[in-house]
Amino acid sequence: MLSACSRNSTAEFPPESWEPAYLRLQSEGKLAERVEEAYTLFERCELCPRRCGVNRLAGREGFCGATDTVRVHSHSPHFGEELPLVGRHGSGTIFFSHCNLRCVFCQNWPIAHVGLGRDISDAELADMMLDLQRRGCHNINVVTPTHVMPNILGALQIAAKRGLRLPVCYNTGGYELVENIRLLDGIVDIYLPDLKFMDGEESARYATVGVPDYPEKAQQSILEMHRQVGELVTDERGIALRGLMVRHLVMPNRVAGTREFVDWVVANLPRDTYVNIMAQYRVEHRAFEYEAISRAITSQEFLEAMEWAQEAGLTNLDERSLAQAEIHRRRLL
Repeated sequence: MLSACSRNSTAEFPPESWEPAYLRLQSEGKLAERVEEAYTLFERCELCPRRCGVNRLAGREGFCGATDTVRVHSHSPHFGEELPLVGRHGSGTIFFSHCNLRCVFCQNWPIAHVGLGRDISDAELADMMLDLQRRGCHNINVVTPTHVMPNILGALQIAAKRGLRLPVCYNTGGYELVENIRLLDGIVDIYLPDLKFMDGEESARYATVGVPDYPEKAQQSILEMHRQVGELVTDERGIALRGLMVRHLVMPNRVAGTREFVDWVVANLPRDTYVNIMAQYRVEHRAFEYEAISRAITSQEFLEAMEWAQEAGLTNLDERSLAQAEIHRRRLL
């Protein structure tokens, strides 16, 4: 029996009795249909709310910098993700080059903005997924997937035929079209979206080419993600199998709208939704050009963010964030 996960409870069944969502679609012959539908989005690109409309199948680059060929920077077990993703053997992360959002404070700007990496086929991407499974990873964690979603589905179809059975974690910056998230229904097991900004003026200011509709698009997509997968479910080891995990980065001078973020989660999602309020903001890329975000956050800024979340009644806060909050409290004593 599947059960929602809190910080002190796990599902009551062995992993062997569970299979990822995409295997059911594969067995029903429907995964190929989704792949075909996804690839049509390249013809006049509408993979994200920018809707740049270029024909990526003809080799033209979208706003993101990508064509219809997927570029990967790296794939490896990763131990810096949330604990339910990491487990003992790591989250099987695949870092895709380019990005549809491109924030001025991006910590991975050589990958996301410059596009460092190598072009590979969908079959080679499937090989990477299978390699991560052989190395014992607990999931396939596709990082910055929005602009290459069709390639990911194509690779999944190939890998599923060759024995892939790990859950897929869709690790996104949140700037999504809800209709494309619907296309992933029955394919993605774990959604890991950011909700970076709660105010359109702030998201317009801190994306390379402004996105004032970011809060609206991200919130719509997160609600659809929750409809598909619900609250976080883990196995008896505490390893994530299915569900929604929401990230929010605390930024200097409250520009991310953390208080509004907490209020939105409480009003629109169950209070046991897995929420990671993150303290790792750094002055990266072009952030030094913007006075409000040209410094690190203070202990007090992070503590007030965590206190807002706890006072609002969120019951499934990330364990590492809770531990960090305790460290910050001790610093202020």
